[in-house]
Amino acid sequence: MVEAVTSAARTAFGPDQIRAARPATVTRRMTAAVRRRRADLLVALAFAAFAAWLTHGLWPAPGTRVLALNPADQTLYEWFLALDARALRGELSLVSDRLNAPDGVNLMANTSVVALGVLLAPVTLAFGAPVTFALLVALNLAGTALAWYLLFTRVLRARPLAAGLGASLCGFGPGMVSQSNGHLHMTAQWLVPALVWLVVRLLRAADPAGRPDGPDGPDRRRMISSAAGLAAVVTVQVFVGEEVLFLTALTLAVMTLAYGLADRELLRRAGPGFARGLPGAAGLALLVLAYPLWVQFAGPQGVADGMFPPAYFSADLAGWTRLSALTVFGSPEAVRLTTGPAEFTTFLGWPLLLVAVGCAAWLGRRPLVVALVAGALVTAALALGPEVVVGGERTGLPGPYRLLAGLPVVDGALPMRFALAVLPLVGTVLTLAVHRALGESGRARRGVPIAVGAAVLSVLPTPLPTMDRPPLPEFVTGGHWRQCVRPGGVLVPVPTATPQTPWPMRWATATGVGFAMPEGFFIGPYGRGGSATMGTWQRPTSALLADVARRGVAPAVGDRQRRQAARDVEFWRASCVAVTDDAPHAEMLRRTLEQLFGRPGTRLADAWTWRF
Repeated sequence: MVEAVTSAARTAFGPDQIRAARPATVTRRMTAAVRRRRADLLVALAFAAFAAWLTHGLWPAPGTRVLALNPADQTLYEWFLALDARALRGELSLVSDRLNAPDGVNLMANTSVVALGVLLAPVTLAFGAPVTFALLVALNLAGTALAWYLLFTRVLRARPLAAGLGASLCGFGPGMVSQSNGHLHMTAQWLVPALVWLVVRLLRAADPAGRPDGPDGPDRRRMISSAAGLAAVVTVQVFVGEEVLFLTALTLAVMTLAYGLADRELLRRAGPGFARGLPGAAGLALLVLAYPLWVQFAGPQGVADGMFPPAYFSADLAGWTRLSALTVFGSPEAVRLTTGPAEFTTFLGWPLLLVAVGCAAWLGRRPLVVALVAGALVTAALALGPEVVVGGERTGLPGPYRLLAGLPVVDGALPMRFALAVLPLVGTVLTLAVHRALGESGRARRGVPIAVGAAVLSVLPTPLPTMDRPPLPEFVTGGHWRQCVRPGGVLVPVPTATPQTPWPMRWATATGVGFAMPEGFFIGPYGRGGSATMGTWQRPTSALLADVARRGVAPAVGDRQRRQAARDVEFWRASCVAVTDDAPHAEMLRRTLEQLFGRPGTRLADAWTWRF
């Protein structure tokens, strides 16, 4: 029968007609798929367009523009991206000798965004690290929002409007936009929804009630695949940003506990299997991460503690009720309630807080809502740090953070950044509320979406402030440095890079980190007892030259200074020392170097150089 139908078809439609029909079939299928995903595509385009608008100050020429509020951190991240791109040349290492020569820098102990740098290495090699940086600032915002949107629509089955409103807060909330001022490792949160989804998938697989038509007991195959996927995502996130992973894990732990207490029956059914699956995922991840984590904490240039004082980087309680200075309705006065423009992590404002509380109350005591509220309250409380501060004044009241202070790993997270976990929790509550309202009749159908939309608009961000980037010396851009530095050698810029003035690191970035540099901007073990510090101590010669650059006063140079300069050059294993015409007090620096080295420099383009 089948053969007869096939033969008749071939007789009625020749090969030409069949071939002509295939593209039409494909087109119809593609059109149907687009219609089914039209809302998703529109939301993705909207997120991408909004992220492009927020970062438009860096375009169309990122190489000539820089973030105005935090250019130092941008300099550091561009150097990391340029270094990470060398992985395509087979030069990937967790400890690099291209900075802080000759000791080097531990990339695992720094926010080196290795995964992002390797992923976008082709962009960096083709267009330069500034382009990659600008692209990532936008992609992190839009990608995080889109990832939460997909989680809301696929896992919570939320309507597109509800998911879009909630996800926009997750991706473009005050904390995310402020962290975009130089902190790529904090805004790259597009893997967090994947982690949440895999944890939920593992929980559902561990629940026998989830397979009523199948065999008794948990779905072991699905549990194994979920655990393996969770291990893979955790591994990648470690090389994107460990602080985000820590905040996610802590928040999920609180939510899991609260959910289990709210739904005792689910805890009884799925708890044992879920409790076995998580250690399995952790074990798989540790198989891959054991060596990198050893490098981070015990390897060369590794650090085992945090370097930022929790008391200083604590959220002001009053900040929760204010609007970020980086929002349309915010005030510049809000800056006094935080440590800097990159840390507006708590500034949700009264409108959003009141709407979020109202939505949570309206949704009732559903286990998921209870878990979301518990997670938000705990992380918000931890953000207050070891002592509660209100309006810039210390109250003497101990904060919940004191219960965690001093614990391993915890010290590496700034207290105020715990508030970043509140954004997606509030965004989820808003999504659930709007989704429920859209399914009802009466005032709630319109009132709730309008209230939520207005609350989200109250934290509407403004574009990131930018400014012109100082041009690089022709000594660097023209490749003249190659006449002075041996292949793989060390170039000493004068003055040397420091955490306060890291600008010479842009030289190396522009060359694809073609040479090493002494000192610089990084985290290293140069504190008391090997504790973490920002940067290293300056050698006597670099300190002397930095003083000349700062004051423009000729120093006393004698035999002692000359011998010290020779020792420092030998310590750095320097190929070349260079001072460019755009250095502060360049002429005085040139004369000082001539006295230190006992000979005049060689002119290369717009730089004076001394070879060794």
